[in-house]
Amino acid sequence: MIRSLKHVDRMASLLLGAATAALSVAPAAAQTVAAPVSQEADTGDEILVSGYRRSLEEAIDMKRNTIGFSDSIIATDIADFPEQNLSEALQRVPGVTIERERGLGTRVNVRGLPSEFTFVSINKLATASGSGGRDVEFDIFASELIQSVTVQKSPVAADEEGGIAGSVLIRTARPFDNPGLRVVGSVDGAYNSISEKIDPNFSFLASKTFGDFGVLVSVAKQQRTNRTDSNSGINFRPIARWTDRANTVYRNQAIAVLQRDAGVTFTEANKNRIVFLDKVGDRVYQNDQDRLGLSGSVQYKPSDDFSLAFDAFLGSYDTTEDEYDAAGYSASSNSTLETIHEFDAKTLADSGIVVLRDVSYTNTQHEFLSKEYINETDYRQFGGEMNWTTGNWKINALGGYSGVRKTLDYANLKHVAYAPSRTRYTENGGETIQSGNPKTIDMYDAPNSYLFEAYETTREQIKDDKYAAQIDLSYQFESLVLKRFNFGGRYTDKTNERQYGEEKIQGPTRGSTAYVNTRKLGDSPLETVTDIVGGKNYQARDLSWAQVSNAYARDFFRPDGFVTPFSDANYYKVKEETIAGYAMVDFEFDVAVPLFVNLGGRYLRTTINSEGFQQVQNPSGSIGLTPAPVSSDGKYEKFLPSFNAHAELTDSLFLRAAASKTLIRPALTDLAYKRIASIGNFRYTDGNPGLKPTLADQWEVGLEQYLPRGGILAASYFWKKIKGVVQSQLTGEVPGVTVYNANGTVNGVYDFDVYQPVNAKGAYKVSGVEVNAVIPFGMVADWADGFGVNANATFLDSSLTGQSDLGIDTSPIGLADKTYNATVFYDKGPLSLRVSYNRKGAYVERIERNMYPVYRDAYGQFDVAASYQVTRNVRVELQGINVGNAKTTGYTMDPSFPAIYESSGSRISLGIRGQF
Repeated sequence: MIRSLKHVDRMASLLLGAATAALSVAPAAAQTVAAPVSQEADTGDEILVSGYRRSLEEAIDMKRNTIGFSDSIIATDIADFPEQNLSEALQRVPGVTIERERGLGTRVNVRGLPSEFTFVSINKLATASGSGGRDVEFDIFASELIQSVTVQKSPVAADEEGGIAGSVLIRTARPFDNPGLRVVGSVDGAYNSISEKIDPNFSFLASKTFGDFGVLVSVAKQQRTNRTDSNSGINFRPIARWTDRANTVYRNQAIAVLQRDAGVTFTEANKNRIVFLDKVGDRVYQNDQDRLGLSGSVQYKPSDDFSLAFDAFLGSYDTTEDEYDAAGYSASSNSTLETIHEFDAKTLADSGIVVLRDVSYTNTQHEFLSKEYINETDYRQFGGEMNWTTGNWKINALGGYSGVRKTLDYANLKHVAYAPSRTRYTENGGETIQSGNPKTIDMYDAPNSYLFEAYETTREQIKDDKYAAQIDLSYQFESLVLKRFNFGGRYTDKTNERQYGEEKIQGPTRGSTAYVNTRKLGDSPLETVTDIVGGKNYQARDLSWAQVSNAYARDFFRPDGFVTPFSDANYYKVKEETIAGYAMVDFEFDVAVPLFVNLGGRYLRTTINSEGFQQVQNPSGSIGLTPAPVSSDGKYEKFLPSFNAHAELTDSLFLRAAASKTLIRPALTDLAYKRIASIGNFRYTDGNPGLKPTLADQWEVGLEQYLPRGGILAASYFWKKIKGVVQSQLTGEVPGVTVYNANGTVNGVYDFDVYQPVNAKGAYKVSGVEVNAVIPFGMVADWADGFGVNANATFLDSSLTGQSDLGIDTSPIGLADKTYNATVFYDKGPLSLRVSYNRKGAYVERIERNMYPVYRDAYGQFDVAASYQVTRNVRVELQGINVGNAKTTGYTMDPSFPAIYESSGSRISLGIRGQF
């Protein structure tokens, strides 16, 4: 396991010590405060305010001065919003929603499209990802280290390609952003209402310019304990589970009980439209996070015409998540219907679906699972940038590297009991209780009924490396119309490698099965799950149960020195090289009103080399692999035109328009050239290095009314036509494959189908409206100065429907058609108050078994922030996240069939911030 930041705490201490020493020799006259000073305090003293209103004004200025469509947040905005990571700060941007996992923001969606449709860069360098895909996990980044974030929705030719939805451009601080001396530090403690733990968080920034040179160091350290209680895992299962069984006893009994208790006569035509509850589970998740971020910059800037900067951005994000499950699986391999207590043939009658709401089963599979997820992610980026203006020429050159090393260690201690039980829906979820059968058990209190099955382990390692170099040249013309000509080129080299392995431990030594069906759950020490994780009683419902702690399981079941071995069958490596060049021209016309136009085009050529092991069947009948990885190549070339323009209808009213062609590259797992054989189905599943990117033609038009005192009213309409979406399809055939029986004899010679991900024909459209309003109330009345509102909403529509095999129409997976953000604030003198509400509409989370749409309910939460400037340099801050304790809920097809109910609680933090 590679741990490039193994000693990063020590590095941070050394760098901070050096920075402090350097700053201490600065003359007193140089110790100026870079942040804005306000004279608004009643005391008459100069008060250093939080600058929220100023941050809004600067973000609006950035929007106004951009030729295309974009929205930004800057450092004071990010630092002051109550958030747990960078993704949660970004949810305030128009058109941006976030994906939450058990109360925490993780990935970012722009305009409702999947997270992998968004391109992300830090200091103009494409961001490496530990996900193994194209999407970026924003929760690894400490927001305190970020200077600004711009969400760019209409590209120009100079922008690196890769985002159909948009681009998230992150920038860290440099010394000459605030010349002179700047020292900023904060410390706070955060309390989670369920775990009842207080976690520390601190950040520090030191920056100093020495004539033409400057140095900056910043560090952020955060620990977070998040607990989520969940009654979930509830899903539809078709009656085909039993009616398709070879065992006629189970099949016949299911058909007979349907007729007897529900009056339903079974036919093959409705085998997937009669459904029951397959699984009900209660879970406690405890997630302990340790995030460390470090950034540094050295800058040489002898004049406004020349700047040379070297930046470093390092991050370490380690999490341990303990999950304790108590679940009942009614569709076990040796079970069937016993009694139907309640059924529903009305709610989903339009889809022809009958739901068995409350059923007793003959032999439910009850499971107690103690799961442990250990994630270690190291991120690092190093880059240099030069900006030089000489005469009419401007030259920008940059180069750098970004990389991620991520290791996932997973374990699952599994005990199983088979007994008759009754499973039914409740108001918020579901429950498994004792049935009328005399052999039934109380699944939560029968430790000696549960037998050990396995201690399952997996290990995964992802390496993602990106190198880039770019040169941009611009010539400024003196003419009245032609203003600027830009051209340049970029080279990128990306390599992604994945290793994966799994192993079951079933005895005291490797290979032993001595514990299987002999060791009982009660043979291990048991503790109430809430005693293991700490905090309040189980929040999802009135329930308590005991399990084996993960700490005990790891210590007892793993042999000394045990490491889960990697398997060649799961290995892949993808190497991707791109050369791109662009040219663009800026025009300025004065035709009744000032009109600014940018026209350009970007040409790129990408080559791909992918390798992986191919599965083969050995003559003995076993499945084997090729002796070495097999590689394959792919390539594509694209031209991406772009147009951006805005007209200043008045000094404060802008009309903006844009059109372009954009792309996203295929997922790395789809490019990975490896073959998986399904012998029983006579099928090969291959990766496809020859995949082409998914393309989008898009345009947008909007109006922006800029208001006094830093306000804005803006609305835009956007349209996208997306084509070449990647889907799995039959692509060929391998004739004459010899298939062997388990004993090594020849079963026969068959033609195998080959399925691969391909670029599907056809296209779908996404369109929407974004509205944005920042209204300082002081523009209306002087007495309201300091009060204001910052709000936005996005409304989406799509021609694509979900892919349900039953023909049930849904919106695309993950697409919420309505999102809202609103903040009411007061910011004047020493006092700053904000109340924020964020809401994402309901959306399809998945299509269960490719048949039944599962929805995530609309979710909204309130966040609050308050601060008071105690002295010129010291501010006290109080923040609250999800102060209304909103729950995460979902359902299958209709809210009367709840599928998830999660409570992650609220988080309150109290801290102090100093600026000098």
